[in-house]
Amino acid sequence: MALRLRSLLLFAAVLSCSNAAWAHGPTPQKVDEKITIAAPPADVWKVVKDFGSIGSWHPWVTKIKVEGSGNETTRTLTLKSGGTLIDSLDAIDDKAMEIDYRLQNEDFNALPVSSYSSAITVQPAAGGSEVEWIARLYRFDTGNEPPDDKNDAAAVKASTAYIKAGLEGLKAKIEGK
Repeated sequence: MALRLRSLLLFAAVLSCSNAAWAHGPTPQKVDEKITIAAPPADVWKVVKDFGSIGSWHPWVTKIKVEGSGNETTRTLTLKSGGTLIDSLDAIDDKAMEIDYRLQNEDFNALPVSSYSSAITVQPAAGGSEVEWIARLYRFDTGNEPPDDKNDAAAVKASTAYIKAGLEGLKAKIEGK
């Protein structure tokens, strides 16, 4: 009888642990997009490193408000969708030609993400410069069973579209097209 009770308790413990493993919540997602721009890296970097300039080259941005200075800078982007993104600057590295920033708010009308951090880098490439925009993000609904419009796939799809549109807009601005 004691052996049976011990076996039953062991089975219950294993079962409860396996349920905890299934209920893990969201996993980080990544979007990584690149574009080649026919301009010297220094010219491209001059535009990219200006944290407030995104309003002049990202086609989704209709209005921008920049506050603060240095690593205390925030920008509020109003998008064509009516949504708002508030980003805070983490770092600008002129030597590496990299700018890092992160999302400070959640707005489903802007992007179906609960958070993201992004890095944009500029490197020399054949024909000019290569710009890489990487985002690490979490879906909007961080519960275990999010609806389709707030899950990982929706977050990656929307973030990819946002980044691709931004890279195309940057290319058009710099190349004068």
